[in-house]
Amino acid sequence: MFGEIIHKQRDFFQSGKTKDISFRIQQLKTLKQAVIDNETAIFNALQADLHKPLVESFNAEIVLVIKEIEYAIKHLKNWTKPKKTQIPWQFIPASAKIYPEPLGVVLIIGAWNYPFQLIIVPLIGAIAAGNCAILKPSEIASHTSHLISEIFDKYFNKSYLSVVEGAVETSQQLLAEKFDHIFFTGSTAVGKIVMEAAAKQLTPVTLELGGKSPCIVDTDIDLKIAARRITWGKFFNAGQTCLAPDYLLVNQKIKDYLLDEIKKCLQEFYGENPAQSPDYARIINQKQFDRLIDYLDNLKNPQINIIIGGETIANELYIAPTIIENISWQDAVMQSEIFGPILPIIEFTEISEAINIINSQPKPLALYLFSQNENLQKQVINETSFGGGCINHTIIHYAVPSLPFGGIGNSGIGSYHGKAGFDTFSHYKSILKNLFF
Repeated sequence: MFGEIIHKQRDFFQSGKTKDISFRIQQLKTLKQAVIDNETAIFNALQADLHKPLVESFNAEIVLVIKEIEYAIKHLKNWTKPKKTQIPWQFIPASAKIYPEPLGVVLIIGAWNYPFQLIIVPLIGAIAAGNCAILKPSEIASHTSHLISEIFDKYFNKSYLSVVEGAVETSQQLLAEKFDHIFFTGSTAVGKIVMEAAAKQLTPVTLELGGKSPCIVDTDIDLKIAARRITWGKFFNAGQTCLAPDYLLVNQKIKDYLLDEIKKCLQEFYGENPAQSPDYARIINQKQFDRLIDYLDNLKNPQINIIIGGETIANELYIAPTIIENISWQDAVMQSEIFGPILPIIEFTEISEAINIINSQPKPLALYLFSQNENLQKQVINETSFGGGCINHTIIHYAVPSLPFGGIGNSGIGSYHGKAGFDTFSHYKSILKNLFF
């Protein structure tokens, strides 16, 4: 079904046009202008799909994309230069270089929680590396998907960049085709399906998945700042962020004080009634809403206490910012990534307890630590394994182009952003050159 467009993209790639550095830079500039020109339409689509607040849309879906484009344009000429490398003295007078080259035609499959930037940011790396690309936005965020299709039809040649819309069947048909790379953002369960399909074609994959990202809160902190940054990171986009703090591991000495500060932050951010706040998003659809409600309805432990929130409005897909305590790992809410505005709290007395809890679970996409103790910081970093994270903040490492972003184990394979995105969509060709004497 999609063979014709893939064939056209392969012909376009074989023409060599995408290997021209000036062409790549111009396409990145065109992409930047397309985002700027359609900023209001992007806001409206995100509002329709997720009730996403304007500030959240601007920061997470517009500014982040533009900064990534600007970073790629600034560094592209350096990234594409062949790099000299040392050789053993026995090979002299030979020389060696490593040449980056584009992979060819790539498939990028986006997610619904940040439906614009999660498909555009990987595309920036693909364009910078000199590839053609087919984009498959998430059909769950249908308004944004339609808008992306309209934008690319207007600004780009389909033989170079093309958008394909559709549901699961469309993704299955695309995955049956041969691509030179597949980049997928989504759940671990679907990531396994993507990888299985790619294996049949020996297609390499980048999988940006998720997991239960812990947030450790030690005693040696500024409580007000810590509470503010935790509250912001968790309830941004109503918790529908793959690297949001999934649960808190809090030193029991400060737990009550931290909760008091979080309550104050929630009131400051969203007012007395978050349901009436223009700054609080909604759950994407009924399926996800019901899944989250089940977490609250099916708590097995009678000792579980909803400390904050718990209110819902079904016809608005609204779930209040909610914090729960006295949970166990047998409760459904701890069996998988929450991906919503529910935050469990677990107490610890020694940092070794928190580390053991983290290491008993699959490796998470992110880890956050609030502590001014540098020895404790080193201990947590050295004794746990995770994709990336922050010390004394949450989620903002994602917005730094110079930091590769990606998971490990169940939370993902490969990375992107900045140079890492260029590397993901490039092959590095090693060449040794010798002389005739």
